[in-house]
Amino acid sequence: MREAKFYKKINESTVQCRLCHHFCAIRNGEVGNCSARKNQNGKLYSLVYGYPVAINIDPVEKKPLFHFMPGSFTYSLGTMGCNFHCKNCQNWDISQEKFIKEKEKNMEYFSPEKIVEEALGNDCESISYTYNEPTIWAEYALDIMRLARANNLKNIWVSNGFMSDECLEAVIPHLDAVNIDIKSFDDEFYKENIGARFKPVLENCKKIKQSNIHLEITTLIIPTLSDNTEMLKKIADFIVSELDSDVPWHISRFSPDISWKLRKLPETTEGIIYAAYEVGKEAGLKYVYTGNLPGDQRENTYCPKCGELAIRRLGYEIERLDNHGRCSQCDKNLDIIE
Repeated sequence: MREAKFYKKINESTVQCRLCHHFCAIRNGEVGNCSARKNQNGKLYSLVYGYPVAINIDPVEKKPLFHFMPGSFTYSLGTMGCNFHCKNCQNWDISQEKFIKEKEKNMEYFSPEKIVEEALGNDCESISYTYNEPTIWAEYALDIMRLARANNLKNIWVSNGFMSDECLEAVIPHLDAVNIDIKSFDDEFYKENIGARFKPVLENCKKIKQSNIHLEITTLIIPTLSDNTEMLKKIADFIVSELDSDVPWHISRFSPDISWKLRKLPETTEGIIYAAYEVGKEAGLKYVYTGNLPGDQRENTYCPKCGELAIRRLGYEIERLDNHGRCSQCDKNLDIIE
């Protein structure tokens, strides 16, 4: 265990975690909502510092990031636990783990130095904090991020966007890109299916964009729960009006057989995905992408000015047809970070 940094004492036996908008009040001997932070004798400890349970070398497009260093590889890691309890979660075997301290005994310790060394040794250009919510292991992530920057590696978060102001302010100086899930534009959906609220997510998206960090948004479309056209229009309108029309929006297809608690729901139809795509384009978004539909042309990047194909994608294989982030036909800036 490693003593946490983002907390304050309420009294001699109770502490308040300050990492996310749950602001858990944790009594002695208990863990927070995420199961990854424990109060031991009036001090808060991280149970996951140095203990990633998932490590992979991924195409950056898998995050998904389509406009940040396209075609590069990113060293990806995640720990156990999560501050969200999404019924659709596909990484539920690690995110919803409740007995983290017991599992730690059989896990290998990875220091921040080792993570950076591994990333460099595998020719990765960035490190991604992903698979579960990086907010809950922010102390570990920040120690890695500082070393990564010192070694010319970029830092990427894949996040639910529920971090506290205190956490976000600490992370922003070391962050290069982030993909945030806006799961719905309905607070009841967040309460019933996630156990959280959605307004802090929207506010954090705005703060990230205002900080000039590269931002992309993902929405998983779940039949009967988040497939309402009017709701999707609200998300698209929010991105255009409160973020920018150049923020890419990834609309993904739900697969019930890999979800945590929604296995009786049907798979999202292609028709619903295509309808959501049109909603985004009609709202004025320059870049809307379909997810989990391999080979679909809507995964490609086209110039928003002349329509020229700029990046062709087939799964995670890409073909760059642009000119260093500009359209090869009309020279328009394609909002791509090289």
